[in-house]
Amino acid sequence: MTDDDQQLRVSKIRNGTVIDHITGGQALNVLAILGIDGTSGDALSVAMNVPSDRLGKKDIVKVEGKELSQNEVDVLSLIAPAASINIVRDYEVVEKHRVERPSVVEGVLECPNHNCITTEDEPVQSRFAVVEDGVRCEYCDTIIRDNLPAHILAD
Repeated sequence: MTDDDQQLRVSKIRNGTVIDHITGGQALNVLAILGIDGTSGDALSVAMNVPSDRLGKKDIVKVEGKELSQNEVDVLSLIAPAASINIVRDYEVVEKHRVERPSVVEGVLECPNHNCITTEDEPVQSRFAVVEDGVRCEYCDTIIRDNLPAHILAD
């Protein structure tokens, strides 16, 4: 078998988003961040730990019928800082860009500190500073380093 015979082949999507160069093993966390569980009926392709010249191993997610919001891209950048986002319309890539880590994410994550003002009945939106090894709540200074998808606010 030649290398060409082992090439990954995944069908094109008509309209949606392709997220490429995801850190190997993180595709399922990306799906969690995006709230995608496969029940919508839209086509979804996930490739995990495929060879990558740039990353060694990478994951790829193709989602039919969804274009990412800036908040989704911001949170995605925290677990997949090398990811690229491709917007597809009528089978053609019409936009392509790499994610950039924001300095702050707002209203996307829930603070795990039960005493934080953002978790009470106050009308205060969560706000986290992006730090080198995670995110820090700007109200109570709680740092989230692990399992970021578990802290994503439900819609």
